[in-house]
Amino acid sequence: MKITVLCVGKIKEKYFTLGIDEYAKRLSRYCKLEIIEVPDEKTPDNASENEELQIKAKEGDKLLRYIKDNAFVIALAIEGKMLTSEELSEKMEQLGINGDSNVVFVIGGSLGLDKRILDRADYKLSFSKMTFPHQMMRMVLLEQVYRGFRIMKGEPYHK
Repeated sequence: MKITVLCVGKIKEKYFTLGIDEYAKRLSRYCKLEIIEVPDEKTPDNASENEELQIKAKEGDKLLRYIKDNAFVIALAIEGKMLTSEELSEKMEQLGINGDSNVVFVIGGSLGLDKRILDRADYKLSFSKMTFPHQMMRMVLLEQVYRGFRIMKGEPYHK
């Protein structure tokens, strides 16, 4: 299975980079992992709703360039479905069984994802009703994907 994490923005904090690198290394036993970053757009203070939509559209244009037609797209969205770690593992296993071997997780920038990305998504996943920095979500997502593979393989994991 190929897992792509397609995200807006760069990781600036070293502690996130270290965590992401660690989970990327661990995941190499289970899948081919690719992390693609697209540049975020600057959001002016007190941006209007229209300006925010334009920013999300520009970020959406950049993201869409990397989404292939045959990809199973999972958008991280606050309005998505919340799953347990076991349910995410089952979802990933089912994708493999169904032949969906190219899975793309999409993480938006500080304003979220453009409507076109949400419309293209085959599945919307929420980790919480709370908002998290996209840098942190990248690390949390990789940890949960790693945990999902461990569960799938019947290997021990920390509960």
